[in-house]
Amino acid sequence: MTKRTSAKYKIDRRMGENIWGRPKSPVNRRQYGPGQHGQRRKGKMSDFGLQLRAKQKLKGYYGDIREKQFRKIYDEAARRKGDTSENLIGLLESRLDAIVYRAKFVSTVFAARQFVNHGHVNVNGVRTNIQSYVCKPGDVIEVREKSKQNVAVIEATQLAERDVPDYIEVDHHKMVATFQRIPGLHDVPYAVQMEPNLVVEFYSR
Repeated sequence: MTKRTSAKYKIDRRMGENIWGRPKSPVNRRQYGPGQHGQRRKGKMSDFGLQLRAKQKLKGYYGDIREKQFRKIYDEAARRKGDTSENLIGLLESRLDAIVYRAKFVSTVFAARQFVNHGHVNVNGVRTNIQSYVCKPGDVIEVREKSKQNVAVIEATQLAERDVPDYIEVDHHKMVATFQRIPGLHDVPYAVQMEPNLVVEFYSR
């Protein structure tokens, strides 16, 4: 098992939820935490525990973003006008790796980060290998010509387990996606409930 595959399964087990809705998630078989005492960890959580869990789940969903980077995204969300929790989701969904995942150019968000890092993607015709690059509405994301026949990419576009959300327009024949608009929480097709309001409470303490 690769490190990335191991990581995504570990996150599911730790959260006790199939956060990406994958059919092969170990949580589909065992709905308790990893380790020797996983089945005993059922006590009532404190408010802090609930807030921490919400943060860890959201961070994990987007490829286990590092704390320093996630805090930076939160600070930008808080700085912007409007609801901070909605801004946070909008910023996370505007990341290049998130758009590559949503467009179904790859099968997992971990693969999306690697795909961008390895230089397989153009943004508005320019090769971009920064996974945290923040896209703007109207930006065109395209799989580079040499990568369009990649077997993993072709297989990912045919995955039936998830659909492309309506804030991204995709042509899988040309391997081109257009980021139409910044989504709100209710636009994002999470497989489980995300609670960005608790993340805001966590950082506001």
